[in-house]
Amino acid sequence: MTARKSRDTKSRLPEGSSSRHGESAPSTSSGHFPSSAAIRETIESVVIAFILAFLFRTFEAEAFIIPTGSMAPTLMGRHKDVECPKCGCPYRISSSSEVTAEGARIVVDGEPRSVTAGTCPMCRHTATEWGKAPSYNGDRILVGKPRYQFSDPRRWDVIVFKFPGDGETDARTNFIKRLIGLPGETVRIENGDIWIRRPGGEPDEFHLERKPPGKLLAVLQPVFDNRYMPAIAELGWPERWRPEPTAAGEPGWTSDDRVAFRADGSAPGENWLRYEHRIPSFRQWRRFLDTGRAEEAAPQLITDFMAYDTGRFPNDDFRLRGLPSYPQPPENSLGEHWVGDLVLCCTVEVLGESGELVLELRKGGRQFQCRVDVATGRATLAISGEDAADFQPTAATGIRGPGRHELRYSNCDNQLLLWVDGRLVSFDASTAYDERLRNHKAADGDLQPIGIASVGAALEISDLNVMRDIYYIALKETPYREHAHVDFDLEEDQFFVLGDNSAFSKDSRLWGHDNHYVPRELLIGKALFIYWPHSYDRIPYLDIPFPFFPNFKDMGFVR
Repeated sequence: MTARKSRDTKSRLPEGSSSRHGESAPSTSSGHFPSSAAIRETIESVVIAFILAFLFRTFEAEAFIIPTGSMAPTLMGRHKDVECPKCGCPYRISSSSEVTAEGARIVVDGEPRSVTAGTCPMCRHTATEWGKAPSYNGDRILVGKPRYQFSDPRRWDVIVFKFPGDGETDARTNFIKRLIGLPGETVRIENGDIWIRRPGGEPDEFHLERKPPGKLLAVLQPVFDNRYMPAIAELGWPERWRPEPTAAGEPGWTSDDRVAFRADGSAPGENWLRYEHRIPSFRQWRRFLDTGRAEEAAPQLITDFMAYDTGRFPNDDFRLRGLPSYPQPPENSLGEHWVGDLVLCCTVEVLGESGELVLELRKGGRQFQCRVDVATGRATLAISGEDAADFQPTAATGIRGPGRHELRYSNCDNQLLLWVDGRLVSFDASTAYDERLRNHKAADGDLQPIGIASVGAALEISDLNVMRDIYYIALKETPYREHAHVDFDLEEDQFFVLGDNSAFSKDSRLWGHDNHYVPRELLIGKALFIYWPHSYDRIPYLDIPFPFFPNFKDMGFVR
């Protein structure tokens, strides 16, 4: 695969800042009503004061602003909230390139520079009308400063630190990243995963580091939400979830709305509903917009695409040549790396008393199945291949007879996990599979990476949502060359950090061969809580004007 250059999105944090970058001070002349910026600053100051007063008795905390998107989706930098005009999917695109590193608005030809285009994560339409959409400053977070004075940082923590400096960036700048490597370890980035050699380990003795379930859920990225399929299908683009025909030639599943699928359990054998990643290309969209005729999109591998990274400006060079002002987006914003670590989320309604539900994730030529007896609730995990025949963890679940359940099934970091109704299921044996079964090369089966089967069970499946894990890109040094794997050695009191948005993060991979770590003395603290994501101008769902209505949905602890 082609190498990808990480953009210089450094997640610089203006220390102790709560001001809006790039805005002039509001007028205080007599007779003038305070500007909206002044009102917002007042509200935010009150909120900050209240929270800090509440927390002061427990620990010292400091407020920070996230300026860039290198930690997306965990933390939002300056961005735009938009909605695809074709399928209706809401998504976010980075707009941190509208401002300088110091936060001042960039002006071009007398006009503020504005991100005007972005690509939908569901239908892949590139909308070019976002110039007038507002750009919101990044999340405001609280950081616990004394945390690491009394205990060592833990792997996967989101931490704030003083930038060590690379000759280009002020070493006094505050950065925020996720902690990956601990003192004395060797960190290896390979096939999107993190491998660790412990202090004193053999040269080739690397072990895969698995994200805890809570951390995993926090960093997942959307691949496809089937709620948007009706709008996509109405445009003529192919369906993603497709029933396989039974032995009699009839589909094993039926659907009236392309959102929910039903199997009556009468057909013999396993009746499969399978996902194929059929996404129209930029050129197919252009031809569709010109002719009104959609084309068949062939199944593709799922990649590390992030809609957040597709925000961009008009290309004046193309405009002057009489060509469309938005050429094809650069490949490095559309995903270049196959991602096999996937998660299936769905709602299952059991309509009968017996039968079996099968959830399947494929990766590198292997099938990873979870089979649930709907009568007893017994779940059994299995991996295809003779070398995995002894892998059969079992567990009891709350699925017993008719009922409705929310399921989440994941194959990430060489481990299978199952959630039922929001609770992680505990199996009778480890669900992490042998590292010798590493299947890091895509196979034909990965064009149908997800499946759901009914074996004599009457079921209705809805709310189908496919997600993927973070893919860490193996980059190192300048120029940013990609490798099969890269290793980073750490000594005492040295820490290795990465951004969650790996394709657009300048982190420990890229600070230089002798400067790839954060010394202990530069640690500031642990990111604790998002207390003020961008506010709303209206009360959600009621459409009643209400300036600076708090965005309660996006508030919460940083995971």
